[in-house]
Amino acid sequence: TEISAQKTPAPEGPKSKLNVAFLGVGLRGQGHVGLVLDRDDCNVVAINDVDDQMIEKTKEMFTKRGKPQPKVFKGERAYLELLEEENVDAVIIASPWRWHSEMAIAAMNAGKYVGMEVCGGFSMNECWELVNTQERTGSHLFFLENVCYRRDVMAILNMVRQEMFGELIHLEGGYQHDLRTVKFNDGKQPYGGGVEFGEKGFSESKWRTKHSVHRNGELYPTHGLGPVANYIDINRGNRMLYLTSFASQARGLHDYVVNHEKGGPDHPNAKIDFKLGDKVTTTIKCNNGETIVLHHDTNLPRPYSLAFRVQGTKGLWMAVNKSLHIEGMSPAHRWEDADPYLKKYDHPLWQRLEQKAVGAGHGGMDFFLINSFIESAKRNETPAFDVYDAASWLCITPLSEQSIAMGSQPMAIPDFTRGRWTERKPNFAFGDEY
Repeated sequence: TEISAQKTPAPEGPKSKLNVAFLGVGLRGQGHVGLVLDRDDCNVVAINDVDDQMIEKTKEMFTKRGKPQPKVFKGERAYLELLEEENVDAVIIASPWRWHSEMAIAAMNAGKYVGMEVCGGFSMNECWELVNTQERTGSHLFFLENVCYRRDVMAILNMVRQEMFGELIHLEGGYQHDLRTVKFNDGKQPYGGGVEFGEKGFSESKWRTKHSVHRNGELYPTHGLGPVANYIDINRGNRMLYLTSFASQARGLHDYVVNHEKGGPDHPNAKIDFKLGDKVTTTIKCNNGETIVLHHDTNLPRPYSLAFRVQGTKGLWMAVNKSLHIEGMSPAHRWEDADPYLKKYDHPLWQRLEQKAVGAGHGGMDFFLINSFIESAKRNETPAFDVYDAASWLCITPLSEQSIAMGSQPMAIPDFTRGRWTERKPNFAFGDEY
């Protein structure tokens, strides 16, 4: 059983070559495949998916780079056969949400080093099963939250650790992203081609939209929660205690279908009763006194924003207006442009590896994420975001669903570390790691 957040390298030292397999090679998976293929210290030896088109697109990536073709496992349960391959050291899971935990648990049981893409959880049992499996097997789970590596987010982390904001009091984050053209299409165009989803859809619209039909809660919490959890040392000297969630009415997806040129009031999808509130707001209370607010907003017209706010006794940062205020440094009662501060306090990790991240997805932060995963897997080390982080962040979804269903009642957040949060030490991005 692993009880420490500190790195635990394999006694034989790091692997010179890591054999990686992918469970899910849709658009997100292909982004990760490309980053791994471009490395000299990795071989991509196997892939699994259900979609012939995505499999072929992935194989083309190998051909263009002159790399040996991977072994292909096609089918929903074919990943179980892939996990029996002895030459697979690590797996990256980038399948639709409902497969993440099932695949991660199977991969840990198979002794693989596991990278699991982010989503929201489906049940508390699922979260506990992830923790119990990791503790029983000793196989590491790296929760692949890329926004923790965003450049401005890491610069603010640097400022937080230098106490520029004083004692932190309140934090906010969220997923605010107009996904209507992602959730609907005609099955032919990647995005924006219509009002169909499910079997008639393409990529994410095949599966993501169904969650808006059936569920009402904070469905995608980790992009907002992960970074602010690092600021206040969640699971490492601090923990989340309870949450309350509120959901507005659901109108955005219905209006999109009705007003789209390929839809209209008589289209079958115009009759669907979407359950997901257009704006879901979740408030979390932490052991050390801080409050966190999460925002979920994907079904209405809006610009993209993860809505970060970091507020302490000496000032605050607001990502939405790219401004901050530091008492004693900023003009009284006035905002300052955050950019000069972000450059001055640019995190050492970005300063050192910036050139390697050029061209990588999401402004380069995907490079840092995959680089950290590969280097940690080569050394069999405890990852930056481990199974306790995964369970704590994933559980926000089922708890928010329960809270909303019960009239926004408070819901207790379990301590997945079983008390170890009082002893575990912060281990993310102190400047000397990969």
